[in-house]
Amino acid sequence: MNITDINNQLNNKAIEDRIVDMCNMFPEKVVFTTSFGMEDQVITDIIFKHNFPVKVITLDTGRMFEETYKVFSRTRERYGKNIDVYYPDTKAVEKLMTTKGPFSFYESVENRKECCNIRKVEPLKRALKGHKCWITGIRREQSEERRHMQEIEWDETNNLYKMSPLYKWTLDDVEKYIKDNNVPYNTLYDKGFVSIGCAPCTRAVQPGDDFRAGRWWWEHNEAKECGLHIKE
Repeated sequence: MNITDINNQLNNKAIEDRIVDMCNMFPEKVVFTTSFGMEDQVITDIIFKHNFPVKVITLDTGRMFEETYKVFSRTRERYGKNIDVYYPDTKAVEKLMTTKGPFSFYESVENRKECCNIRKVEPLKRALKGHKCWITGIRREQSEERRHMQEIEWDETNNLYKMSPLYKWTLDDVEKYIKDNNVPYNTLYDKGFVSIGCAPCTRAVQPGDDFRAGRWWWEHNEAKECGLHIKE
């Protein structure tokens, strides 16, 4: 089935119905990756409340905020469900830390991308292996690059369909869902964080700042991505 056919089938359906349709198209081959951000918590709530047959995984880079681990723990307690954890390759991290130290990513974009590749991209490839559909929490208003993505597209890099069911949602939509459904969320959002990644690479932003302004703030380019959602 091609992208056009899938989009036509899912068009104007509720998020729950779209996820069910993808699960029916690809039984036991649908995976959702969460970083415990607000958008991801919305999708987690939908998947777990309805017991959808979707594998939920997270990438633990080893550099996460304490608050991120706390929402991870609260989420497990709330739904009584396991979330599979993928870590970076130990030898790759050991080599990076030994040869370049703990903060090499501040020194250049190349070093930062190297760290992201080791801690995020390679573990993601292992997590997605064997699956046919990858669900993400991407929204189009998060960045200029994401504005040009599609709600459902073919991910050539990982050789699967990529579905972003909240793609057209606004931040207000996300926050309203979290509040109305009492969904656990990362308390860093209450302190001015809007896009939360690794602790050394994320900071709070001022009202009105770009959504990604707090990520890799020492870099001056606009294309601030770690490599998980970049088309090759």
